[in-house]
Amino acid sequence: MYLADSRTAPPTTAPSTAAPAGRAGRYAAVPGTVLVLGTVSLVTDVSSEMVTAVLPLYLVAGLGLSPLGFGILDGVYNGVSALVRLLGGGLADRGAGPKAVAAAGYGLSALCKPLLLAAHTVPLIGAVLATDRAGKGLRTAPRDAMISLACEPAQRGRAFGAHRAMDTAGALLGPVAAFLILRAAAGGYDAVFTVSGCVAALGVLVLLLFVPGRSGTPERTSGRTARRSPRAPARALLRRSEVRRLAGCATLLGLTTVSDSFLYLTLQRRLDLSESWFPLLPLATAAAFLLLAVPVGALADRFGRRGCFLGGHLALLGAYVLLVAPLGDSPALAGVVLALHGSFYAATDGVLAAATADAVPEAVRGSGLAVVQTGQAGARFVCSIAFGAAWTAWGDRTALGLAALGLAVSALASARLLRPGARVSGPDGGGEEVR
Repeated sequence: MYLADSRTAPPTTAPSTAAPAGRAGRYAAVPGTVLVLGTVSLVTDVSSEMVTAVLPLYLVAGLGLSPLGFGILDGVYNGVSALVRLLGGGLADRGAGPKAVAAAGYGLSALCKPLLLAAHTVPLIGAVLATDRAGKGLRTAPRDAMISLACEPAQRGRAFGAHRAMDTAGALLGPVAAFLILRAAAGGYDAVFTVSGCVAALGVLVLLLFVPGRSGTPERTSGRTARRSPRAPARALLRRSEVRRLAGCATLLGLTTVSDSFLYLTLQRRLDLSESWFPLLPLATAAAFLLLAVPVGALADRFGRRGCFLGGHLALLGAYVLLVAPLGDSPALAGVVLALHGSFYAATDGVLAAATADAVPEAVRGSGLAVVQTGQAGARFVCSIAFGAAWTAWGDRTALGLAALGLAVSALASARLLRPGARVSGPDGGGEEVR
């Protein structure tokens, strides 16, 4: 568990909401479509993070699940998302439209929240979580495609940063809501799941009513509208050099990106926190993400997304090292670890989506985003299972030490793969520099 457009309408029929290129564009406001999608994500993330904040402790402490069992369940939670991302991106590109596919994904996830009330065994909980993640897999690429199509290419880092900041505001509110409900409601976990379902339904309603059905600005590729293609299977997209590089790096680094839930469980054990305080651990991560998402996105626009993406993984490596090192168990150490964790997300999540949007034409934007996201999510699926097994066999610190070593090696390999000055084929067949 890791923290609007219609293809049928000609892009020139919609007025541009993005600022023109140049000095004025640098300080432009974020397009309205991005803000509405950010609102949908904010509301949905309140719902999701309410569940995510309590689920690790509910499964491990409440149901007595072993770290290996939790790793398998957590892997399923992320692996199902990986399996359906390509489907969501393809449907968005081939006629259904990104808004319709995103709405289906959000709706499916919303339906799953109340089902947790009736699932009290690990197999049933696993099935509900798998369905929830299927909804996330369906919606992610179409939603990111709508964001990329609503703004100018030079402003994508800022736009994705603004969206991720709003999404993270929900991640801040969700654990607080779960914490308050756990302390006040007699039903405990069941009360959290009930409120989560109601909030998720509100997010779907906002999407259906307020997200426009057309992209806000036409795509520009060397002064011309990008060619449209009715279909672009994964193998065709992976023939593009920059897509291969991004997918390869996302997959390689994902293999050593430990699930947020495991990181929070490690902190909880190290600090010996009570169960009622556990839902507050994600707050520091979310706060750092919220504060840094927009400025880091703007820096990525200006200085290059490659270095920003790799720098985020170095921040994550620093968090792992601090958790493994014998530096005591003070709350200050936990604060630094969680701040680095939030910095990692600020420098990678939206930045990777913006870099991917640069690498593929408008007509296959959803499929291109899905290809890279599928590689990353699939790798994290493998990492969750492997980390859970290592924790069960050797303990949490040894397992995290191995993950840190793997992340260092992966970061070095990725730096070579995305080395500055590499020339790749652009959408119009010309060369462009990897950023």
